[in-house]
Amino acid sequence: MLIYKAAFANPFSEHWDKLKRKISGKNHDVPWRQMASELISEIEKRITHIDKDRSAKISDFQQSDRELIEHVFLFKVYYQFIEKFYELIDRQFEAGDEPVTVSFAEDMLLQLTTRGFSHSTAKRYFSLFYQVRRAARFINRGLIGTSPSIRTLRMNLWNNIFTHDIRHYERYLWNKMEDFSTLLLGPTGCGKSAAAAAIGRSGFIPYDEKKNTFADSFTRMFIPINLSQYPETLVESELFGHKKGAFTGAVTDHKGLFAMCGDHSSVFLDEIGDTSIQVQIKLLQILQDRIFSLVGSHEKEHFRGRVIAATNKSIDELRLEGTFRDDFYYRLCSDCILVPSLKQRIDENPAELDELISHTVEQITGHKAPELDRTVKEVIDTELGKVYHWPGNVRELEQCIRRVIIKRSYRGDKMIKSMNERRKLFGNIESGNLSAQHLITAYCQILYNKYGTYKDVARITGLDRRTVKKHIDSYLA
Repeated sequence: MLIYKAAFANPFSEHWDKLKRKISGKNHDVPWRQMASELISEIEKRITHIDKDRSAKISDFQQSDRELIEHVFLFKVYYQFIEKFYELIDRQFEAGDEPVTVSFAEDMLLQLTTRGFSHSTAKRYFSLFYQVRRAARFINRGLIGTSPSIRTLRMNLWNNIFTHDIRHYERYLWNKMEDFSTLLLGPTGCGKSAAAAAIGRSGFIPYDEKKNTFADSFTRMFIPINLSQYPETLVESELFGHKKGAFTGAVTDHKGLFAMCGDHSSVFLDEIGDTSIQVQIKLLQILQDRIFSLVGSHEKEHFRGRVIAATNKSIDELRLEGTFRDDFYYRLCSDCILVPSLKQRIDENPAELDELISHTVEQITGHKAPELDRTVKEVIDTELGKVYHWPGNVRELEQCIRRVIIKRSYRGDKMIKSMNERRKLFGNIESGNLSAQHLITAYCQILYNKYGTYKDVARITGLDRRTVKKHIDSYLA
């Protein structure tokens, strides 16, 4: 029964961790691959005992036991082929947009039908296994870290793909998820695009038995657009497409993103908070009726994919200002997911910074480089300290690492720091809550953020370096 519960638990949830410990009989975390191997061995022994003279089928058991037995068979077959799924995902990445052949499909489908699953049900489970494996990989590899907030994000992304109960998803929703839009919220550079990609590349893809491939490649299922990159006159054309002659410069027909999005794909609308009311109305029609028209045409086109949107702005404030329609919001918010800032993640778990540094260095160099990790960490500790807020979030950290590799130096986003310090200083001056001592301290900090050395601050203020350092240290304390 524990295995049955584990099969349907969110693998990024605390409930899953508790189930793993109960199954393993240990109080500490055990790698799931190790545990799965032990479980498979035990399950195979029991299935061998059940089989006796022939392979047992689901129909051989009483109705009350069938669901449990069914999932024991599924669990065994899934983990028997799990390494094949890993290899398939790697091959599909290498092949790109053309679906690759699945060498083990016939064998796996035969094993399922031998156990009494209908052929159509076996194909659906086969596709579901592939989806589960992709989702686990993209969520794990796209979102590095072990802080509580990043663990919560992974859990929420899994639920977004499979709902809170994968049994309901498999029975009722595997081909209906295009009706569920998603809104990702969080500051600039925190990883909303990575979260969106994990969702977009993990959609259900049916198996095409005639071609011996899955019906589409996950590499072309995620179609992103940053709405803030286009002037108002071109946003509609990029989203919906246009007919030749629709406007000056439209010399040919143009296929927009929604036309490019197939049955299993997702459109990612980044910076949705920057869209005009006119565009919101047209997007609302797509979300409500699943139809749209090309610019310069009255013909109706059908949209078959899923919508994921993101913004770094406060949706509540935009709605209060009247720049973001309530009806549009209510169509987007089937699920709202908060992506945490880098500062929040580091505050929760300081070791997360080390994990991100190692991961980013490995991405840049193509292999692990502990000496570069140490250099980057040393520069960050020395030049930024423990209280740096990382205003550019993960995106800033990535560029920080590149700059350290090139110059062995990074002093942070001085403009953001200076702006924040100035606001704080002038706010305290206006409110009359600042002593002369605190005024000097704040001024020293602003100068230090701008010039980066105690020597420069001492020269400008006329104070000696020890006094300058004392002021700055007291400010950061």
